[in-house]
Amino acid sequence: MYSNRKTTTSTKGCWDKTLPRLREALDKAEAVVIGAGAGLSTSAGFTYTGERFDRYFHDFAEKYGFRDMYSGGFYPYDTPEEHWAYWSRYVYINRYMDAPKPVYRDLYDLVKEKDYFVLTTNVDHCFQKAGFGKDRLFYTQGDYGLFQCSRPCHQHTYDNESAIRQMVEAQGYEIGADGTLLPPKGRPPQMAVPSGLVPHCPRCGEPMSMNLRADHTFVEDGGWRLASERYAEFLRRHEDRKVLFLEAAVGFNTPGIIKYSFWRMVQEWEDAAYVCLNLGEAYAPDEIKEKSICVNGDIGEILHRL
Repeated sequence: MYSNRKTTTSTKGCWDKTLPRLREALDKAEAVVIGAGAGLSTSAGFTYTGERFDRYFHDFAEKYGFRDMYSGGFYPYDTPEEHWAYWSRYVYINRYMDAPKPVYRDLYDLVKEKDYFVLTTNVDHCFQKAGFGKDRLFYTQGDYGLFQCSRPCHQHTYDNESAIRQMVEAQGYEIGADGTLLPPKGRPPQMAVPSGLVPHCPRCGEPMSMNLRADHTFVEDGGWRLASERYAEFLRRHEDRKVLFLEAAVGFNTPGIIKYSFWRMVQEWEDAAYVCLNLGEAYAPDEIKEKSICVNGDIGEILHRL
């Protein structure tokens, strides 16, 4: 257990003192373990409310009254055709379109010369798009780019890019040369996909679902298990080295995956250090305050300054 007292965070006005310390810690580190949360993608422009939501889901918002993408993802639609109309747009813009801002690329530039590994709860594939090596990534909560059997009858996942593209195009959208999703011209988009595009399991015929950790049906396929083993092995090989645990925009939805495990390892490993970059929640417990650097601010701006 950790105490309720927490280290003082550095505000933007203190960055001139804190960022050089962070830069020095990175330079001295023999390995870097990045723990990334949803705030990293938010800073990169993958927002789930506001203008971006209105642009792609105004028709669903008007019909059902929800005001953010998450709510729409859990809505009990009357038909699978409408369910997949919503989810195909959702997946396309958050998985197959590029993030508007270069936050992930800035993070990669910061660690690309280091021995690094990434543990993330994000499911939008932004790390690989930015250049991070696939064998240095562990997506613990799934991937927007994968289908699985909803039962599930077997522990396997399926790439969904072609199916998602067909679904959004069937609604009247066009895909631009740069991958941007373009709305239909002169008419509203369809709010249902053709029945023939609704995905079903190739083995049992049951409906497919997204490979996202929402309940007990989540499939941990061969790729997931291999990534888990690689992460565990990376930690074993570096336990006695100078390791920097860099927590990037991680909240408290699932703190046990990244935040608490980072705190524990920093406390137990003699040469480990902890960095927390977060807007409004940048802190560490007193037990590791002497080994911690906490920077309060938008992570995109922090990385740019670094």
